[in-house]
Amino acid sequence: MSLLRALLIWIVIALLGALAAQLLLSSDPGLVILRYDGLDRSTTLVNAIAMALGALVLLWLVMSLIALPFRSWGRYRESRAQSRLGEGLDALHQGHYARAEKLLTQSANENPHYEPAARLAAAQAAFARGDAAAARAHLDGLGDRHPATRAIALAQIAMLEDRPIDALTALDAPGAQPLPPRGLALRADAWAQTGHAAEAYGLLGALRRQQALPESELAAREVRWAAASLHEAADANVLAERWEALPKGLRTETPVVLAYVDRAFALGWHDAALRSLETALDTRWDEQLASRYAMLDVGDPEHRRTRLERWLQTYPASPAAMLGLARLHHARRDWGRGRTLLQRAAEQGAGSEAWVQLGDGYAAEGDERTARLCYANALRAARNEPILALPVDASAPTMAAAERRDDHGLPHLRDPDDLTPRP
Repeated sequence: MSLLRALLIWIVIALLGALAAQLLLSSDPGLVILRYDGLDRSTTLVNAIAMALGALVLLWLVMSLIALPFRSWGRYRESRAQSRLGEGLDALHQGHYARAEKLLTQSANENPHYEPAARLAAAQAAFARGDAAAARAHLDGLGDRHPATRAIALAQIAMLEDRPIDALTALDAPGAQPLPPRGLALRADAWAQTGHAAEAYGLLGALRRQQALPESELAAREVRWAAASLHEAADANVLAERWEALPKGLRTETPVVLAYVDRAFALGWHDAALRSLETALDTRWDEQLASRYAMLDVGDPEHRRTRLERWLQTYPASPAAMLGLARLHHARRDWGRGRTLLQRAAEQGAGSEAWVQLGDGYAAEGDERTARLCYANALRAARNEPILALPVDASAPTMAAAERRDDHGLPHLRDPDDLTPRP
């Protein structure tokens, strides 16, 4: 802007110089007659122009001298407001909330250019010292001059106080539309907290376009909101519609698949839940999904056994597949295979669940002593305590008598009544 002003001034000077040169070089300098109150004054055109320019310069000097104190006072106020804004933000950062609030309020009152930032920071200082009413008063001071800024700040305070409905109300203010990126992110979070995750999920496109959040956070929210929207499905049709609308990659994410399976089972869609688990496990193996599949009691048992055996061949160290197969063998009263699988599962870190199933198996076989020992081991596994060794007669008969060890690599007890913990 200053360059344009300087250029304009030089153009005017050049034009005036050209006009003066033309008049000076002309054979007829011209005549200017000024008549006022019966008196006539005459001069040449060049002199008239020179006197007019001199009068304008003199007027400009007088006006500048008159305005000088006001300009100096304005610059002083702006400098003071800027200084208080900087000191207030520094005090806010250091935790001097009362001092920061005072300085920032003064800065907002002194200069309208700094008012939005100053009042927002003052509201943060008031909220940090526990005065929510003062924080809202600072924001109300913005009035209708900065509606979007005020709406976002009010929504942020409401979210911190677990009032998502009030946050939505603040963000729906007509003057704040269209919402900036921060407002969209707050609206999506508020929708999710009020049990309307589908609406929050629908805002993901706008959040990505406006880069409202880092991509990692958007990806995490996408999984969380997708799972929550499936949990919120009121009926089977809504559940199917939301599930089919999800991207294929999202339909293999563990929280999303588990949410769909749980809701589908609740609505009686057992086959759909079974197929979704199988598809997800075929696409990407996940122990949590495998554990959920192993706990199912629906569908054809032979079909589930075939699936689990195939997965166990591909992932031989999977405790979830071992537990699922062991449950199916127990249902067929094949205790020998079931016990072997459960011992392998416990060795692979299946923990208390494997020991509970072992205890159930021994109890069904009438071996109450070993069953009680397995149940005790289930508690110990849950507490990360040393496991008790099983009695000798509960282990495989082919083990050497000199040092009998179970499938965990732990020595068996020679006396079934000896419950001494072995590390």
